[in-house]
Amino acid sequence: MSVVAPVKPNAALLSFSAATHEIHNLERPEFPRQEVVLHGYLGSRTDLSRNLYFVPLLSKDLSHSIQIVSSAKSIGGREHLAHEKLKCLAFNTPVVVRGLLKVRVPAASKDLGEIKKIKTQEVELWDVQPLNESPKDIVITPETIFPPEKRHLQIRQEKKLRDALAFRSKTATTCRDVLCKDFGFTEVETPVLFKSTPEGAREFIVPTRRRGMAYALPQSPQQFKQILMASGISRYYQLARCFRDEDLRADRQPEFTQLDLEMSFASGEDVMVCIETLIRRLWNDMLNIKLPSPFLRMTYHQAMSTFGSDKPDIRLGMPIHRTGDFLPAGLISMVTSLADPILEVMVFQLGANDSGPGTTRKFVNSFLDSPEGSQFNDNSDGGPGIFVYDPKKPMEGLGPFGFEAAKEIERLLDPEPGDLIVLQARKNEAFHGGSTMIGNLRLALHKAAAVQGLVPAPKGFEPLWITDFPLFSPSSSSEPGQGGAAGLASTHHPFTSPKSAEDVDLLLSNPSKVIGEHYDLVINGVELGGGSRRIHNAEMQYYVMKHVLKMARERIQEFSHLLEALRAGCPPHAGIALGFDRLIAVMLGRDSVRDVIAFPKSGKGEDMMVKSPSKMSEEVLKTYHLQLRDED
Repeated sequence: MSVVAPVKPNAALLSFSAATHEIHNLERPEFPRQEVVLHGYLGSRTDLSRNLYFVPLLSKDLSHSIQIVSSAKSIGGREHLAHEKLKCLAFNTPVVVRGLLKVRVPAASKDLGEIKKIKTQEVELWDVQPLNESPKDIVITPETIFPPEKRHLQIRQEKKLRDALAFRSKTATTCRDVLCKDFGFTEVETPVLFKSTPEGAREFIVPTRRRGMAYALPQSPQQFKQILMASGISRYYQLARCFRDEDLRADRQPEFTQLDLEMSFASGEDVMVCIETLIRRLWNDMLNIKLPSPFLRMTYHQAMSTFGSDKPDIRLGMPIHRTGDFLPAGLISMVTSLADPILEVMVFQLGANDSGPGTTRKFVNSFLDSPEGSQFNDNSDGGPGIFVYDPKKPMEGLGPFGFEAAKEIERLLDPEPGDLIVLQARKNEAFHGGSTMIGNLRLALHKAAAVQGLVPAPKGFEPLWITDFPLFSPSSSSEPGQGGAAGLASTHHPFTSPKSAEDVDLLLSNPSKVIGEHYDLVINGVELGGGSRRIHNAEMQYYVMKHVLKMARERIQEFSHLLEALRAGCPPHAGIALGFDRLIAVMLGRDSVRDVIAFPKSGKGEDMMVKSPSKMSEEVLKTYHLQLRDED
């Protein structure tokens, strides 16, 4: 860790002249010969002689530069004094420059990497005032790569990061503009210090100085926004900070931002219309891309059946088909030991891209031997059956299917020479969760083939709604949900409404069959957000918690504030939350949300720059009545 040496404070650093112009504005030719004051960073100086220097002055946002000409004219004159000061200043020093703006003969020199040069103007240096020092131990070159511990230098160095943050800001402004002006929403901030309630995710707890008392950081503003619906706020939204103590991955952070909204006297259809309008506006204004109207819709069952995922990337094609009962018993026993399996098949069209059967065999063998592919061989339901369609082989390489089944596969998939046919078994049970094994294999195969250039990387944007999710899913030790005794957990959260009157009846007889009025927005295989129509009746909400989820009385009591709000004549309402970090990442084509967040957490949930989380001292533990337990 670098240490700042103690020096006498320099009062001159606190007082400086205001800029008369921004550097990027000097690109316009209409400025006459005039005195200017500019703010920015010194670039790398070029010394033509002891008495003549050229140095670029980089704009405050590091987007443009203008050439500063420094010459030692008369000894003791202002130009000479400025020249001597400039000689002592290091690269990247923040400065105030005063001088004469002059016309410059347009230079043929290239831009400074991603920094655009002002080529028609230059500044004759009259004075330069350093506003801080640039230490010699910080070396910044176009090739320098800074670690996460130097996030401030990462942002300063990488234009891509700064552009993403600027894009994020403009996108937020557009969201506010559309929701407020076009749809009449009211922006309302909800508390960050909340209480622990079993919505589904693990929470962050904030201890207080009151013994045994703690806040919880909100997983989302869900309960507060429903209370607002009972408060006469007809259309609420905010860019909300949310917190979940979950395992991390590329598209997940322990703290994140979501565009959160709710509408009273509304159904899910009203929310989807609003969001489609907003998303089309964002793509049009920010990316100059027109998205389709309306967005494609697909039920959860259709998505899982056809693409093996509840957030399918439909750009890839590769639909999945259920085989029916035409497969021979011998082939089924080769791919699975399950007693009564469901068999699904898909074709990966490699042959259409001039990949012959030999190339396909080499690709699939290397894939299944790789760390990314080996997991599919270890599937407890059975590894995939892999077949390369090859007219030079007996029965085109489909011999294990037998003659009749091979013909049926050709009719179903219409393969071409070099195509890859995949057969996969799964348990004969209703879909639950977010994907099937063949759905995961579909994505992994396409990604690996694209990396090797066997298929083009998918392009464009394909938005769709996934609807009609099961209202409840089996709970597990890793996903305990609301902690009830029924073996069920809410698929979305416990406040989602059944979709129809028939589904309300099923709450009484067969809750696992109930469909919820729940909808997810998916673009290019990324779930941008999810929403639902809410249960607005206190009696139904209590019934779901008590008799369906079988939550303990004390857990239900934690929702007493919400039940009381619903009891006070709360109108029907629906809403949605879009992951704002994820939205920006998808729009910019970034693989990780860390690339669109100023100060992201690492894969371990750590801020590498500020070194958080930090250990609690004994004094802090005592203040909050805490004691560390010995590890088991």
